[in-house]
Amino acid sequence: MLHAGAVVDHCPLPPIGRPPGAPAGCHARHHALSAFRWHQGDPDDPAELVAEFLADNGLSVRSLGRTGDKYRTIGDGEICGASLYVSADAGAVMAGGVIGSRSPVPGIPDVYAVVYRHARDVTPSGDMSGDPWHPSPDHPSADRPSDRPQPWNLGPWRESWTRDEHAAAVEQVRAAIARGDVYQVNIVGHGSASYTGDPGPALRRVAALAGARYGGVLAGDGWAIATASPETLVEVRDGRVVTRPIKGTRPATAAGRRELLGSVKERAEHVMIVDLERNDLARLPGTGPVRVDELFAVREWSGLWQAESVVSADLDPGVGLADLLRAVCPGGSVTGAPKLAALDRIAALEPVGRGVSMGALGWIGHDHLDLGLTIRTVAVDGSRAHVWAGGGITIDSDPVAEVEEAAAKTGPVRAALRGGR
Repeated sequence: MLHAGAVVDHCPLPPIGRPPGAPAGCHARHHALSAFRWHQGDPDDPAELVAEFLADNGLSVRSLGRTGDKYRTIGDGEICGASLYVSADAGAVMAGGVIGSRSPVPGIPDVYAVVYRHARDVTPSGDMSGDPWHPSPDHPSADRPSDRPQPWNLGPWRESWTRDEHAAAVEQVRAAIARGDVYQVNIVGHGSASYTGDPGPALRRVAALAGARYGGVLAGDGWAIATASPETLVEVRDGRVVTRPIKGTRPATAAGRRELLGSVKERAEHVMIVDLERNDLARLPGTGPVRVDELFAVREWSGLWQAESVVSADLDPGVGLADLLRAVCPGGSVTGAPKLAALDRIAALEPVGRGVSMGALGWIGHDHLDLGLTIRTVAVDGSRAHVWAGGGITIDSDPVAEVEEAAAKTGPVRAALRGGR
């Protein structure tokens, strides 16, 4: 039985795009059955509450190390799986860390899960009928401007800090590292722009960016999240738990690849986060040994080279979803090391909350779990589009270079929103 504060909607909105991380075989077959919402300030443990909700809907989240059936029938259809979203703030709550500045999208829940069944009558997820901006009669929305949507138009961006303020924050992190307070801190900036018209096509352009391992859209009443994330926060499959931290970015040119591979600073920063992720997985009860399967592999995402490692361990069959979320959230590659000390610095430095960014978003099926880290992610809330980007700061970081790197990361997302490539 869910406790007070947790909200379950038994008539959630249909999807407006492929849910992030959903299996390809489920494409255009998703029918939303029920949804769970938890907001910061609600009572009780969000990790336990969402696990209880998913277990009540037939998903094997109490014992992730065991492989279940691919589908399970409950009520009026085959349950194929669920979308799960966890905000950066909810991750901090689960880790016992400090919560940062107020989210610029407070209407979006901090934990949101939608259970889907397969149905023959569901409209293709590329069809906009039934989404929050084109509601069906069963799902009226106050945000619906008219029966005929306005053309999509995105206004100018408003930044959470200037380039000089961003650079000053980098210097403050370097000073904290010099004092021995932290080893590394990931700092993130935010930008927002007003919009008019139907955001659905723009969100799907974001989700379709090259290299988007978790490309997809998750929507609620009057809001939506689109991600082009390439980074695996945590995957569980066939009794093994995997995380793939990304740290280190350069332009996707031959010179950029050589520079990334030859950067002592980037490699040191990357290895530090790999060690943190190893420690996170080792915290899971009965799990191990933890090993690094691949270290500092260079891969491409939408015009950028990025360094990625693969860390994995055999998962004890008794480990549940709540244990897993508390161990890995928020992701080490977007917090820093030590994680709790880094969260303290983040809360002190970032003027705008991380909102939907730097959290978790993906898919839970009967036989696997696959959650991406919500980098390269955008949110819309009925009037404004929101993006975030940042980078890991070490003692050797160059403030100007860090500002440029953040701009490079957010560039493809902003271009996709506006309509370009």
